Amino acid sequence: MPTPPQLTPLDRLVDNIFPEDPKDGLVKSDMEKLTFYAVSAPEKLDRIGAYLAERLSRDVLRHRYGYVVIAMEALDQLLMACHSQSIKPFVESFLHMVAKLLESQEPDLQVLGTNSFVKFANIEEDTPSYHRRYDFFVSQFSAMCHSTHEDPETRTRIRVAGIKGLQGVVRKTVNDELQAIIWEPQHMNKLIPSMLFNMQEADDFDSRAGHPSSPSGTERDENPAALAESCFRELLGRAAYGNMNNALRPVLVHLDNHGLWDPNEFAVSCFRIIMYSIQAQHSHHVIQQVLGHLDTHNKDTPRVRAGIVQVLLETVAIAAKGSVGPTVLEVFNTLLKHLRMSVDFEMGADSRRGSASSVSSRSKESEERIVQNAIIQTIGFFGGNLPDYQRAEVMMFIMGKVPVYGTPCHTLDTVKIGHLGTKRIQAMLLSSLIMVTSGFKAKTMAAALPPLFLDPLFSISLMEDSELRQLVLEILHNIIDRHDNRAKLRGIRIIPNVAALKIKREKISKQDVSFMKKHGQQLYRHIYLGCKEEDNVHKNFELLFTALALITIELANEEVVIDLIRLAMALQDMVLANEENMPMFIRCSILALVAAYLNFLSQMIANPPFCQHVSKVLEMRNLEAPYLLPEHIFREKCPLPSTLEKDNRSLYFQTQEIAESLAGPSYNVERLSVPYVPQVTDEDRLSRRKSFVDTISLQVDLLSSSLPDKSQLAEEITFETLKKAIDTTGLEEQEKEKRRQVIEKFQKAPFEEIAAHCESKANMLHDRLAQIFELTIRPPPSPSGTVTITAGHAQYHSVPVYEMKFPDLCVY
Repeated sequence: MPTPPQLTPLDRLVDNIFPEDPKDGLVKSDMEKLTFYAVSAPEKLDRIGAYLAERLSRDVLRHRYGYVVIAMEALDQLLMACHSQSIKPFVESFLHMVAKLLESQEPDLQVLGTNSFVKFANIEEDTPSYHRRYDFFVSQFSAMCHSTHEDPETRTRIRVAGIKGLQGVVRKTVNDELQAIIWEPQHMNKLIPSMLFNMQEADDFDSRAGHPSSPSGTERDENPAALAESCFRELLGRAAYGNMNNALRPVLVHLDNHGLWDPNEFAVSCFRIIMYSIQAQHSHHVIQQVLGHLDTHNKDTPRVRAGIVQVLLETVAIAAKGSVGPTVLEVFNTLLKHLRMSVDFEMGADSRRGSASSVSSRSKESEERIVQNAIIQTIGFFGGNLPDYQRAEVMMFIMGKVPVYGTPCHTLDTVKIGHLGTKRIQAMLLSSLIMVTSGFKAKTMAAALPPLFLDPLFSISLMEDSELRQLVLEILHNIIDRHDNRAKLRGIRIIPNVAALKIKREKISKQDVSFMKKHGQQLYRHIYLGCKEEDNVHKNFELLFTALALITIELANEEVVIDLIRLAMALQDMVLANEENMPMFIRCSILALVAAYLNFLSQMIANPPFCQHVSKVLEMRNLEAPYLLPEHIFREKCPLPSTLEKDNRSLYFQTQEIAESLAGPSYNVERLSVPYVPQVTDEDRLSRRKSFVDTISLQVDLLSSSLPDKSQLAEEITFETLKKAIDTTGLEEQEKEKRRQVIEKFQKAPFEEIAAHCESKANMLHDRLAQIFELTIRPPPSPSGTVTITAGHAQYHSVPVYEMKFPDLCVY
């Protein structure tokens, strides 16, 4: 039988701290001696630790748990008392003993070892450790977090101990540059799911999630969910730039594995915690990870995709005011791609309507609508919270994705999804633009409505779809209304006292004056064309009235006021002429719109004679034709007349009386005598309307300050003449007919008539050539003078240099 090793004085000193009966606890006097000895001779700590570890291992095997508790208490006191460099070897023994306790199947020992480890984790060591690793502790604590012990109280104790242990590992390692290995995937894949697993257990999680504060003290120490949330926040708050992705991927994997995207309450709450816990400059990492995850789930069920998009909405809602880095356009590009996919899926479900699975198809379609609405909300919310300079770029980016017939649209191919799918995408993208432009305060209209944005927007406003036209008008309202006056103008009505609205306005800037000179005709044209659409409803006229009022408030100087009056009178004349046989409701609605607007305009420019004329017309309409007022025509079941009384001048606004009321130096009333006529542009082709030019007669408006006779109108151009001009199929027949007429004229006409015809052409040619020769051959004036012979005497006439007129190309 081998003899036991002989004990050294140091071993006896350690043995003395253990009482005969473990119930008596640690012998304090001997513990003080041991502590004094360890502090006085720190080089002996290694030996003390090794002997304590030996005793603890023996006691664990013999199930003498009372002595195990005493040994750990002694180790804790030695750790707290000694902070020299010699503590490193002692720590190894300490960690070995903690590992022994965690490996045991006794919950009490596991909790005991965890508590000792947490105390150790709170000690700040003087120097970092080069060789110490915590792999075992991460694995063991994570396993404890998933404890399935039969007794609920014991299970809770083990889980709380596991979370505290992981929190201790985090605190011990994240600030140690040599322990950066803790952020590697093999550790994060254990840490993060352990915390999330316990966070799911909270019944009142939603009430706390998303706020920086959480339960504290005893409540948190006893509640695994609250403690796990606190640890999760602490971990994310310590994550550096290069560690964010490793910390986020396990979150997404956990949500996938546990099916937490549908329903997604926990996922939303989890990402709120993430966004509030990380450093603000790392927000774009989170957004990129969610975007990438959405791409990997592009073929999942609609509810799963909608859940991910809603999580992205919560994420960008918090990040939008902070740093989003280079992910701004990436967010929109990804969302627009998934919007197109959703429409594809929806259209596929719609095409299967007639099959036996029509019920499931309708269900899938409705679920795809959930995805689409979530995407639109995310686009709108994110864009609406960006700075103005970024928001303008986003507006251009989204408008570039709106499919418009006749224009290249590389991202959204409209061939496969058809007309209905294209309309769906147009409506959804315009809805998102409404949200993006809400609250947008551009300094100048030119910056907010550049041609690349304005032209496709107006092309959509020509579509034969009332919903799309309404969306376009709302976008224009958001951009033009820079002083928040729109709410005061809501609804089309005769405003008795505009001054009582207390409308905010500023003097129109030079930049906006220039914008209206360049693009004003586009605005007027689209309002004019938008009024006469036969599918217009009450809301369309409300939005048209608001558009006219906002242009008056924000962009109207004296010249614009005249143009707006010309536009209003053109609408009235169009209704009275009724060359297009419009429905009576549309005709009365347009006249009501003109009445509401001229009432508003006359009071805005504060012109008493103008106001008086408008009031007189309104009074007559109220008595004889109430259906021409907005308060009546837009009521349900308003009786419509069979015809309009065109000859009753008192019911309509008169251009001559308006011109007389505005006569003076401020307004150029001569322009009122020139009727407003919209001009045909490329937008008519791009909008794919049903032959826009066959619905109206077009006139060329030669109104220009350079023309001496401003009242002169150009020749009227009708649809028939335009049709003949572009009809290439009958060109040969036309040429043959023209040649036949010429031959017949020269064969049958009198000689005198033919001679006069040719002589007039020859004289015209000779006159034109004479003018050209005079300009080219005549020598330029010379400062030395020119010689003229009068009555046989030569006379010199000198020309000053400053009076000489040089050709443009000769002037430098």
